[in-house]
Amino acid sequence: MKSLRPLVAALAAFAALGGTAHAQATDWPAKPITMIVPYAPGGFADTRVRLLARKLGESLGQPIVVENKAGAGGVVGTNLIAKAAPDGYTIGTGNLAPMAVNPSLMKDMPYNPQKDLAPVILIENSPLVLSVNNELPVKTLADLIAMARKQPGKLSFGSSGVGGAHHLSGEMFREQAKIDIVHVPYKGGSLAATDLMGGHISMMFEMGYSALPAIQGQKIHPIAVTSAQRLAVLPDVPTMAESGLPGFESYNWQGIVAPAGTPAPIIAKLNAEFNRILKEPDVQKAIADTGSQAGGGTPEEFGAFIKSETAKWAQVIKAGNIQLQ
Repeated sequence: MKSLRPLVAALAAFAALGGTAHAQATDWPAKPITMIVPYAPGGFADTRVRLLARKLGESLGQPIVVENKAGAGGVVGTNLIAKAAPDGYTIGTGNLAPMAVNPSLMKDMPYNPQKDLAPVILIENSPLVLSVNNELPVKTLADLIAMARKQPGKLSFGSSGVGGAHHLSGEMFREQAKIDIVHVPYKGGSLAATDLMGGHISMMFEMGYSALPAIQGQKIHPIAVTSAQRLAVLPDVPTMAESGLPGFESYNWQGIVAPAGTPAPIIAKLNAEFNRILKEPDVQKAIADTGSQAGGGTPEEFGAFIKSETAKWAQVIKAGNIQLQ
């Protein structure tokens, strides 16, 4: 009869590892937590995260140190999250481009979003607003599509650059509406927005928070929003689906991710804390006031969302033969 000693030793080692992970989760956090934002300070991702980080730190009793690590469309910072020790002391934001778009655009990704990062929670969805310049004689999405079909290749849409939410929303619009419109990439969304107001481009899918001032000032005309429901800040603007393109949804989203291998109890605690914070009235208001929608849910739901977004945008990128220059 074979000795049971190797089996007993293996079980003991496994139990010890489990006990260590449990102890780490029980004692966590015992020191400050670093939260990496893969974009520059002051932008969409950074502003919201700093509000949430302050509240998370107050709740956990440890400072949350926000570090901005911009570069390569979010890849630089996201790679730092993926390569960090999976001990719960480095987390960060997982955003549309570095999590679900760049894998289809970049040949050599330094990380695998599905394998190297653990989803924690979806923080928010930011729908886009499709607006046209005031000189374009259209009032509805149907008008715009009809005009584009009558004048193939004559209308243009601006974006912040290849592969961003502005660009991909325009590509999906072109594909679903079966129209020929010209993409004009800029080095930043604000430059494209300025040219939209000046009548130099026909239309633009723009983030709600950046489009609102121009819309409220009647410098551009909103046609539709890319969310499933109308936005509270633009109640009279219909959705793309309402306007004749069923199923059309597009968001610039962000969530919280951790290095793969981070103990499950820590992931669960982070998820519970963020779910609670996202329900606080001031957080809800801050998100809604910028035309965004608060997230929430489980890590598994966020993981499934990332997979579905990856598949959706991969199809759009392939159909449009989109490549990074």
